[in-house]
Amino acid sequence: MEAVHPEPGAALHDVLQDFSLEMTGKDVPRLQEARAAIPPGTRINVTYLANEDLQMRVAAAEAVRDCGFVPVPHISARRLESAQELQTFLEALQRAGASSDVFVVGGDPPTPAGPYEDSLAVIRSGLLQQHGVRHVSVSGYPEGHPDITDPVLWQAIEAKAAALREQGLRGSVTTQFGFDVDPVFTWLEEVRARGIDLPVRIGVPGPAGIRRLLGYAQRFGVGTSAGIAKKYGFSITNLVGTAGPATFVRTLTERYDPQRHGGLRLHFYTFGGLKATSEWIGEFRGERQ
Repeated sequence: MEAVHPEPGAALHDVLQDFSLEMTGKDVPRLQEARAAIPPGTRINVTYLANEDLQMRVAAAEAVRDCGFVPVPHISARRLESAQELQTFLEALQRAGASSDVFVVGGDPPTPAGPYEDSLAVIRSGLLQQHGVRHVSVSGYPEGHPDITDPVLWQAIEAKAAALREQGLRGSVTTQFGFDVDPVFTWLEEVRARGIDLPVRIGVPGPAGIRRLLGYAQRFGVGTSAGIAKKYGFSITNLVGTAGPATFVRTLTERYDPQRHGGLRLHFYTFGGLKATSEWIGEFRGERQ
């Protein structure tokens, strides 16, 4: 398990010490541009989008590795048309030296394209560890999911935590991004109350244009009421300019109690802005030291 802090009110520097980032298969040029601003060994998730193919996904994971970071390729269960497709992808990642860490998610399609109806089915397949996977991250939804009820979400995360133990795989949870820390802490306390001790990476939106942030929030069912937006530091009635996550991150770390909330780190959704997000983190950390 990732280290936890010995005292409540964990230092901001510590929580940001092991942050992770997200990119798409098309973001390799942006990764190269941002490389100098990203600490060596940073975990970088590589998404699994419908408009990208196996070669693009594997090439992106390989580029992450070649830059001195840890690739975390996504596997979208419902997009897989067969067990062979999953095996082919894992084999390619293994050849590229990028299969030790993966993020397994159900994916957007409402109907599975093949035999995997959800991420749990992929975990239980046994194929992951056969191809060098040692650590699996799964999804968490502090504000719920627009298409899945809360009881089903809780049942799923409990089942995935149990399956990871049964399969002998290390695991963690990476949450959807949000703008309000209140549901994050409510959800975290429920996670721990249910006996789920996996380390958690809280999703944070990187600095981006306000219009773009709201567009992504709407797409993923994230709450953006006027009150929440004001706490975060922008107005939903004024879409000009950009917004950064300083208020969210500061409030999150001030309220974080490792005894109640367990292992906690941050995962930044970059929305294509790898360099802007990485530089923002560096500057923010510098201001707080």
